[in-house]
Amino acid sequence: MAVMERIQAEVEGHPIVLFMKGTPAYPMCGFSARAVQALQAAGADGLHTVNVLEEPEVRANLPRFSNWPTFPQLFLHGELIGGCDITLELLESGELQRMVSEAQSQ
Repeated sequence: MAVMERIQAEVEGHPIVLFMKGTPAYPMCGFSARAVQALQAAGADGLHTVNVLEEPEVRANLPRFSNWPTFPQLFLHGELIGGCDITLELLESGELQRMVSEAQSQ
């Protein structure tokens, strides 16, 4: 499977996908760690993550797929939400909780 198809399958196959550096238990950068913490605080149970450090092809091609240059990248229902800063802003506004709840209920 071509890498772009693999990324598409990940994004479409899970209601919540975080492409990050490391894993939720062992994040390898502060931005990824904060994004995971925000999602957990928002009640994300079904958080699916992809460790881009273990998948160099995904790491190299995801910015082209999403038109977003940095990691982490959060997708809800196949739609790019953004990176760490946007995720934290959505948490502070209470919007992330609603978005996560909707994503998990569908």
